[in-house]
Amino acid sequence: MIQVSSDGALNGHGRAAVKSLVSPHPLGAFLPALYQEDQLTQAWLSGLDDVLAPIFSSIDNFDAYLDPGLAPADFLDWLATWMGLVADETWPVERRRAFVSSASELYRMRGTSKGLAANVQIFSGGKVEILEHGGTTWSATNGAPLPGSSGFDIVVRVEGVEPSTVDAAKLDALVAVAKPGHLTHRVEVVSSAPAPRRRPVKPATPEAAPPVEDPPSSADGDSPATPEAG
Repeated sequence: MIQVSSDGALNGHGRAAVKSLVSPHPLGAFLPALYQEDQLTQAWLSGLDDVLAPIFSSIDNFDAYLDPGLAPADFLDWLATWMGLVADETWPVERRRAFVSSASELYRMRGTSKGLAANVQIFSGGKVEILEHGGTTWSATNGAPLPGSSGFDIVVRVEGVEPSTVDAAKLDALVAVAKPGHLTHRVEVVSSAPAPRRRPVKPATPEAAPPVEDPPSSADGDSPATPEAG
């Protein structure tokens, strides 16, 4: 339904009432001819038409509510839950629409390493690395060693984003839904920003001693007179 705040502005879902919205099915047209000519009855029913017009409009355009590119923002988040996706309401609406639009493709890869990485990459916007123990191989030798190593845990590492910008609880919930059910997991968000480099401090050098001045010479160029012995 179309919602509007008390002051007539858009509400929190980005919707507003459409002024002069005409009902496609006016109630007065369904009355007997006697009441269709009654002005009071028609005026009273026109008020009900204004109430029902948004409902009829929503029903007639219900297919648009199921389109991630056209659905209202709050309905868009509900569509994401149909496919088990966890959308972040702090994202721009364009990013959330792209996330939900890719739901069918992500659902086909659900439970795989590729699908898990794709989910986390769209959610976080960073580079995703998955560390796991499993592996696949083929061999013509009977009883060949199995690939991979023992263990039932995976590490999902996200790089290239600031940890403070990622909702850790929602990211953990997303991984829990997209991973295989028998595995435990751990999520790591690593910032790729280089550590600040400190400018090298030059060691203090001792101050040079002032130069020793030569003794003043006499005006005529001779050496200074020395006292005579008595």
